[in-house]
Amino acid sequence: MTYDVAVVGSGPGGAVTARECARRGLKVVVLEEGDHVEPGEVAPYSLEQMRRQYRHHGLTVALGRPPVAYTEAACVGGGSEVNSGLYHRPDPAVLAEWSARHAIDGLAAADLAPWSAVVEDRLSVGTPPGPMNAASDVLRRGADALGWDGFDVPRWARSETGGPGLVKQTMLRTYLVDAVAAGAEVRPRVRVERVRIERGRATGVVTDQGVVAADRVVVCGGAIQTPALLLRSGVRRNVGRGLSMHPTVKVLAQVDDDINDPADLATYQVKEFAPDMTLGGSAGRPGMIALGLSGTWERDHGLEADWRRQSVYYASIRSQGTGRVRVLPGVRDPLVTYALTRSDVAALRAGLGRLMLLLEAAGARLQVPSYVGAPRVDGASEIPAGAAGLSRANASVMTVHLCGTMAMGEDRRRSATDSFGRVHDVANLHVNDASLLPSAPGINPQGTLMAVAHRNVEHLLGGRG
Repeated sequence: MTYDVAVVGSGPGGAVTARECARRGLKVVVLEEGDHVEPGEVAPYSLEQMRRQYRHHGLTVALGRPPVAYTEAACVGGGSEVNSGLYHRPDPAVLAEWSARHAIDGLAAADLAPWSAVVEDRLSVGTPPGPMNAASDVLRRGADALGWDGFDVPRWARSETGGPGLVKQTMLRTYLVDAVAAGAEVRPRVRVERVRIERGRATGVVTDQGVVAADRVVVCGGAIQTPALLLRSGVRRNVGRGLSMHPTVKVLAQVDDDINDPADLATYQVKEFAPDMTLGGSAGRPGMIALGLSGTWERDHGLEADWRRQSVYYASIRSQGTGRVRVLPGVRDPLVTYALTRSDVAALRAGLGRLMLLLEAAGARLQVPSYVGAPRVDGASEIPAGAAGLSRANASVMTVHLCGTMAMGEDRRRSATDSFGRVHDVANLHVNDASLLPSAPGINPQGTLMAVAHRNVEHLLGGRG
């Protein structure tokens, strides 16, 4: 059997591609390396979720000084199944920056607005009714006290009558349901080894279970796995370069009241310094708190017992540094490296200081920055030293937003695809995921990615790709 379209990866980009192609009557197969885990089958932010829905149980790292820990989803539905569900429309200023720097056609805010509306409707994007959760309210109180700009970020979630409260509208609940209803086939636990390219044309993919023939191949494996697949396939022009992310540092804060909901996290974000810096909340299960205290565990292990009055908060930046994805002969996983610049390290120190100032203003009684040997911060006078102690040698830096390794654009000196995701020099081979975004956008990127993915697949289906 030859499919019209083989989609590699089932996250937001792959789900959009599969749905729209299947709705146009094309024979579509979606190949996903991870397992099918029903929404709600595992507890969010739990060890079981790490084992079943994350690549390498969530333990992956970009090598550098310091190294940057990152997570990749590996399940049907991709990152939508495990992330927080926070939604931002594409930032017009960032779109303009990308368009100018990379010569991208059709990427103005007006071009994406109709597709953002489609995404928002299908994912039921909105701000949940009622008061924000307690961890969010800590950020709000601090922002209000300092006069800083912030807001409760909309979520792609909805309340279902008789259901368990707010239900996140993941790809398995929305776009993939639509794709299957329109005739698409979704195959979990299939690893794609390489794209089959014959006479400069993609003709399918080679998997660990055999060859899947297709007239078009759309790769949607994310900013790490997409370039790795194309490199294994012999496609190299600007592939795997320009890895971009939001480097993030964290603080454990303890207040007087119970604020920790193990199944949720703070949805309020402080945007006073946006888009270059965002302050917000992270997952706060006891295991996450213990991880945050790993750099000071000998001193602070007793704090974990009071976890209900604690939560983990973060400062993330738009990095000037970049990284790279490479493949090594005989090695299954790609080699990922990332180089923070001096200004990035300085920005992380500044972010840490601003975050602790915010939490102090919100009433935090105790703060512990998440780096090796960090001091306890018990008052405002100790914040400068707590921030200044962060260095390349002791920093614990992480990220969940990876972009940029297949940058789109018409400037072939800098881009791996054209403006709509068609891979340079290979016919019928496309990319439609976050690797196309030339840099991390300073916001949760899923809303931007999905609007771009809709735009790209419409261009493809219109016969212009």
